[in-house]
Amino acid sequence: MGFGQGVSGLNAAASNLDVIGNNIANANTVGYKQSAAQFADVYAGTKIGLGVRVNSVVQSFNQGNIEASGRSLDVAITNGNGFFRMTSPEGAVYYSRNGQFQREEDGRITNMQGLQVTGYPAGVAGGAGVQPQPLVISNAQMEPRATSSITAKFQLDSRATVPTQAFASAPGVPPTSNMFNYSTAINVYDSLGNKQQLMAYFAKSGAAPTVPGGTDWQMYVTDVNGNAVGGAPVTLSFDNAGALQAPGAGAVTLTQPAANGAQAMAMRLDLTGTTQFGADNDVKQLSQNGYTSGSLLGFSVNGDGTITGNYSNEQTKPLGQIVMAAFGNVEGLKPEGDNVWSATGASGQPLLGVAGGSLGTLRSNAVEASNVDLSGQLVNLIVAQRNYQANAQTIKAQDTVMQTLVNL
Repeated sequence: MGFGQGVSGLNAAASNLDVIGNNIANANTVGYKQSAAQFADVYAGTKIGLGVRVNSVVQSFNQGNIEASGRSLDVAITNGNGFFRMTSPEGAVYYSRNGQFQREEDGRITNMQGLQVTGYPAGVAGGAGVQPQPLVISNAQMEPRATSSITAKFQLDSRATVPTQAFASAPGVPPTSNMFNYSTAINVYDSLGNKQQLMAYFAKSGAAPTVPGGTDWQMYVTDVNGNAVGGAPVTLSFDNAGALQAPGAGAVTLTQPAANGAQAMAMRLDLTGTTQFGADNDVKQLSQNGYTSGSLLGFSVNGDGTITGNYSNEQTKPLGQIVMAAFGNVEGLKPEGDNVWSATGASGQPLLGVAGGSLGTLRSNAVEASNVDLSGQLVNLIVAQRNYQANAQTIKAQDTVMQTLVNL
């Protein structure tokens, strides 16, 4: 019996204690993956072994618990084996499961160590040779959008009588109440984001109906000054069941000339669903697709990795999409510290994609906790300690034998 076996056992047990201690130390580290030491026996042309050595230290990439954090830029990967792809300012590429991100003053999304989150800018689809790049959330104003479509549903009272006066409107001379049966405002936006108010007036027609047995109404539209809007008036034809028969969807276009530096407006008016029943006049639906400019108020990360900005004009806009990476052999990744890994020949090349499927989905306002089983690690700690003590005993026994030989 030699000292070598006992010494190798002590070294291996000490390494095992180091690994277990590291796991315990990182029990609360977000995105940490616990490690385990693997051992191999040592032979050198003899039937009696020469001891033990640490063969490798491998990490378990099982998912940790998902915990709520309350930060919109905390992102957890759930139900998948994907990694966030990060780059350093020098261009080195790293991979992480820690989704504790922050937004720098220049709009870059980074982790707490300054590594930049990569992905695809808004409007750019991944694949086909498109390389991910550091994501930047700009503070730029959202551009306004001119109204091009109006969707409206009205209920017109079939009990109404024909107005006593013909409809007339001019600047400074608005229509009077005896010229129409019902009126409502329609807000639209020009190409510069300026809100414009249009007025819609409905007057029951006394002329012969377009649909036999039905009823016609005239819809007059004016601007805020009383000028008639192009494309109006519109004849609304109802059958004897109160259903709108004309105009059809998309058949009406309202126009406004260019003014105050804004472009001319052309707005398709869809009145589908408008009815004429024996009930009070009412607006059932009124919407349009224009909006003014807006400033960025905040943003959130969707399940597919899309970063959606929320703006002061009550609109949202995609600002980019986080890219994900997967590997053929995750145990081949090289730990680099700071909760990141780098690719190696053993791990294989990263397979890039967006969240979903085997890569997992993303959950905002949450983080992936360490997957360390603390109770299991404490048990392993006791076992490793006993193993260290047992190897120390073999050295003590060898020392006793040597003392016996010296005393002969």
